[in-house]
Amino acid sequence: MKKPTRKQIILILIGVLIITAIVYGFLPSPEPVQTAEVTTASLQVTVEEEGKTYVKQQYVISSPVTAYARRIHFEPGDSIEEGTALVELEPPRSAPLDSRTQAEATARVESAEASLDQAEIRLGQATTERNRLERLVNAGTATQQQFEQAQTEFEQALGNRNAARADLTAALASAGNADEESARQRVNRVLRAPTRGRVLAVHHKSEGHIPAGEPLLEIGNTDSLEVRVEVLSQDAVRITPGMRVVLEQWGGEDSLEATVTRVEQQGNEVISALGVEEQRVQVIAELTSQKEKWGALGSGYRVLARFIIWEEDNVLQVPTSALFREDENWAVFVVEDGMANRRSVSVGQQTGLSAQILEGLSEGDTVIIHPGDAIDDGKEVEAE
Repeated sequence: MKKPTRKQIILILIGVLIITAIVYGFLPSPEPVQTAEVTTASLQVTVEEEGKTYVKQQYVISSPVTAYARRIHFEPGDSIEEGTALVELEPPRSAPLDSRTQAEATARVESAEASLDQAEIRLGQATTERNRLERLVNAGTATQQQFEQAQTEFEQALGNRNAARADLTAALASAGNADEESARQRVNRVLRAPTRGRVLAVHHKSEGHIPAGEPLLEIGNTDSLEVRVEVLSQDAVRITPGMRVVLEQWGGEDSLEATVTRVEQQGNEVISALGVEEQRVQVIAELTSQKEKWGALGSGYRVLARFIIWEEDNVLQVPTSALFREDENWAVFVVEDGMANRRSVSVGQQTGLSAQILEGLSEGDTVIIHPGDAIDDGKEVEAE
């Protein structure tokens, strides 16, 4: 047998390499995929919306009658105590009080007296209820929350009584005349602060004639703030009083804590910045963090409110992008020995990024995220 030449050997080797390359080219190659590990960590389901801070007890000081107001020397932000003289009123300087105006002023005095009587009654009831709950709390038959609610109602009743007293004082001042010198001497023509707090706004600073009911300034206790947030109606149904709220992006370094106190039942139609009609509901939350943390906050400040709908520690979870629908159930692809294996899972709570796994996976499993059409059960895969 003739021995092959060197040239023939080289040609044979080249042919073998070509055939090997062709065969290898037709062999299935692993599909590159992105993977993530099933982990156990805390999980929160939240609703995030922007809101504003408001003073819980805000009072608008206005003139109960047409009068001449002296110049107001307060500026927004000034501290005031209960009873502080805010506005000095005088009878209108354009003309003396005629009989008709006098009769109207007398009627306002009677109305203010009736309002004061009602305010005194409500204050007495609130005082009795507060004292009763204080005794029950000491006896262990009532909760601290019930007593705090009664205390809040007492403070509101006290402020309303003081406001009614100020209204009566102003009405008496406007009703005074030369024929009732003794009444004139008893009249204090000053509108006083119904509660302790700060001046929030001054609407009429210069002295001059003012009509009845014109707002002069606003006051409120900035030590007691609440946050009002408008949320989508489909989110509002998941928010309940007592729910925890985290306030962020308010300007401080740390987040603030708040608690939902009320979810309004009347929704409003709002046009979004994109021109989409939305039904939104106002939710009110009260700050619960210590005053030292948010002392720089005032009324009308912007915050980002994060309502904690659900939260739990040690939750088995996967990225939401790993889930896909299999008929009416959820499923994932688990990577085992370089192969993609479809596995049905039971899903609990979901956020935008993570999903709680109730059944079907274990901590440490590797799942494929964003599985494409090329991924199928038993497909060889390679993690990128």
